[in-house]
Amino acid sequence: MERVRYYWDYLGLDDLLGAQRLASAEDGATPAHDEMLFIVTHQAFELWFKQILWELESVVDTLAAVPVDERDMGQVLHRLERIKEIQPLLVQQFAVLETMTPLDFLDFRDQLIPASGFQSVQFRLIENRLGLDPAKRMKIQGAPYTSRLSQEHAQRLLASESQPTLLGVLDAWLARTPFLHFGDFDFWSAYRDAVTAMIERDRKLIATNASLDEVSRQQQLDAFETTVETFATLFERERWEDLRARGKRRLSHEAFLAALLISLYRDEPAFHTPHRLLRTLVDLDIGFNAFRNAHAQLVHRTIGGRIGTGGTSGHEYLEAAARRHRVFTDLFDLATYSVPRDELPRLPAEVRQQMAFRFQSG
Repeated sequence: MERVRYYWDYLGLDDLLGAQRLASAEDGATPAHDEMLFIVTHQAFELWFKQILWELESVVDTLAAVPVDERDMGQVLHRLERIKEIQPLLVQQFAVLETMTPLDFLDFRDQLIPASGFQSVQFRLIENRLGLDPAKRMKIQGAPYTSRLSQEHAQRLLASESQPTLLGVLDAWLARTPFLHFGDFDFWSAYRDAVTAMIERDRKLIATNASLDEVSRQQQLDAFETTVETFATLFERERWEDLRARGKRRLSHEAFLAALLISLYRDEPAFHTPHRLLRTLVDLDIGFNAFRNAHAQLVHRTIGGRIGTGGTSGHEYLEAAARRHRVFTDLFDLATYSVPRDELPRLPAEVRQQMAFRFQSG
């Protein structure tokens, strides 16, 4: 017998539309009108979080393969770009919530305590799946982020910290990048020469800038030396890995060099998709940062300087989390190591041929 699907049943709308239970209406009380908006908006957040996790799981599983099938990279990029398109929708939902005034919220706020968006297990799973360093997580009144969750949810989150992450599989994938070694041609030595020439030119520009007084010139030169020191860590694996051990770098030395190579030679056909992938990951970090900041602004606007319903410091906690809970910071820093295209070491002909499209290179 042929099964006939009905739209209402397929979407489970009896369950979905019956899931808005107003705390303010318990015991026969008059419901607070804006509590419906509050519940629907947060349920919509959780539905989008579920979709983001669905995409992340697929991407991490694909990139965890050794080797990754090149035909799968377009799908990986497509699914990450889908998450990127979801992020503005999350931010836009705060604009809808902002139609609820502080007095509207006070009509039902006390009924929420101690429930809080801080207890969004799915959003914490997203952060863990991306690769957020547990050591960088904000604590709540000195306690771990799992302390306000049920035992079941706390265990689930702690278990997720040991599962493969997007940052981890990206690191392994980048570290296997070909073209890091070019036979007799020492690319990194040539690149270092180009960097040295650029640094000396920039140092001279500061030293001879007639518009600077001596104090300003010395300040700029001191700051410039910090940049020089940053370049030095790039060329010394031990120093890089020391920074990584201290949590100041996330990618391994091999992975970062590969990411830099992709960034510098993004015009080579073989690097088109990898470069888009790296840019999309930066965009995702920016998107989640925008979400956290929008949340912080909403909380500040709605409750001012009050403590949040979950016991956090309200908007101050959220603003601090936006600064600390970033994952792909190393990819942001790639621009630090850029040199002008016309000063990049020219790749050997056989390497350029390998990087070209097959129908072009023959």
